[in-house]
Amino acid sequence: MHFTRFASARELLIVVLVASAVSGCSIQRFAVNKVGDALAGGGGTYAADDDPEFVRAAVPFSLKLIESLLESSPRHEGLLLTAASGFTQYSYAFVQQDADELEDRDFQRAQELRDRARRLYLRARDYGLRGLDARHPDITVALRRSPADALANTRTDDVPFLYWTAVAWAAAIGVSKDDPQLIGDLAIVDALINRAFDLDGDYDFGAIHAFLITYSLAGMDAIVEQAATARHHFTRAVELSGGNLAAPYVSLAESVCVRIANRQEFTELLERALAIDPHGKRDWRLSNLIMQKRARWLLARRDELFLPSEAP
Repeated sequence: MHFTRFASARELLIVVLVASAVSGCSIQRFAVNKVGDALAGGGGTYAADDDPEFVRAAVPFSLKLIESLLESSPRHEGLLLTAASGFTQYSYAFVQQDADELEDRDFQRAQELRDRARRLYLRARDYGLRGLDARHPDITVALRRSPADALANTRTDDVPFLYWTAVAWAAAIGVSKDDPQLIGDLAIVDALINRAFDLDGDYDFGAIHAFLITYSLAGMDAIVEQAATARHHFTRAVELSGGNLAAPYVSLAESVCVRIANRQEFTELLERALAIDPHGKRDWRLSNLIMQKRARWLLARRDELFLPSEAP
């Protein structure tokens, strides 16, 4: 999780002042676009935070502000990308994780949270699709007909939209396994992430590789082949991040090791994730703290995830 596309308090104040001061449609849109540029290109205010619970409380305001700006400037690509990435990250870190932790104690509440996560992921997906449509008119319609053909003209600078749209869509499917219509969209997700990989496989310090660790297990290949593919992406994700991101370790442990019943490797990977200094790289601080929390939760569930014969 890279919380890098949210506004600081100072930027939010500027938005409010500018929006209230201008009048006239064209002038207001100009002002909104300028503020939108500043917000979309903002620094790592949230990414560097060391208090995930504080960020949990603050992010919804930022996201609603972005949505309000999009009402005035619906094709602003920076704001659309910020919305796509922001809703995806918020849903994973602060809604889906809560659902996972609650499932054993309160199944009904966990299901309610997963339903909320699905709605947020789909909102993120729709912003991603709007961004792609802004760059390539009617691409969303074309994706329903022939995903590969629809994406043939996308370029390297489209990769952020391709990536976040695919991640949000895949996440929505992951929490909606009883929705055959949504599951039927997997072919589109495949096309989006494969096109992003072909254009810039090493995007954002290995973000695509990190996603593909888990996503590789969604295919029809035998588990041995799926695990080998996931390990390949894991190795590259660790290389590109210099081993300083916890997410690849957690993903391989949770997706592959549990599937192949390798408790020892599961434990070793999560311990490596926890050994990373979350304060070592400022822009990855929040991401690492969130993923290390998941690592601790997974370690606490070892006896539920593995049979006694699979010790240590």
